Amino acid sequence: MRLVVFDIDGTLVDSAGTIVACAQEAFARAGLAPPAPEAIRRIVGLSLPEAMARLLGRDDPPLCARIAEHYRQAFFARRAQPDHEEPLFPGAAEILSELAASGHLLGVATGKALRGVRAILDRHGLTRHFATVQTADRHPSKPHPAMLLAAMDETGSRPEDTVLVGDTTYDVEMARAAGVLPVGVRWGNHPPEELAAAGAAFLLDRFDQLREIVAR
Repeated sequence: MRLVVFDIDGTLVDSAGTIVACAQEAFARAGLAPPAPEAIRRIVGLSLPEAMARLLGRDDPPLCARIAEHYRQAFFARRAQPDHEEPLFPGAAEILSELAASGHLLGVATGKALRGVRAILDRHGLTRHFATVQTADRHPSKPHPAMLLAAMDETGSRPEDTVLVGDTTYDVEMARAAGVLPVGVRWGNHPPEELAAAGAAFLLDRFDQLREIVAR
């Protein structure tokens, strides 16, 4: 039995469009030039305050807090729209069901806040699969290993029996810091070559390839 921990944005859920739109709106509402989409994709996975600080490019905590609040407002407004959609990547629902049915423990480690994670998991009917959910509003931002350490503590898992699946170098670095196996995906927010350079042990082209990795 293994603990398999998943990132959310860019790994399980195709949310880049929402994140880019909300970040650009947040900067515009703060009277600042909106960042480029490519820059915004680079910070996906970080906690919201740290992400906004990196996009701002300077140390200004009050301004970063204001931008972060604009982001939250934009996100909640967008999520409340009837046509709002953040689809799962192909094969995500199937691999989660298969791993859970095989007796593996599943977890989440994400830069989102708990409220946002619950909304996404409930929307896609995935909540029942996860034995542990770790979020950035309760832990230091990735790549700090706190989320993975807490997930292993909650489930009684050992690092050598734990896998982290993510789409950014922050995920890979977090996994390595926690002593767990880092697995990257090729369809996320950071290029595959960067994940490999950061230390990803495997790179997935499809979710069904995870089956063999977990079984080893």
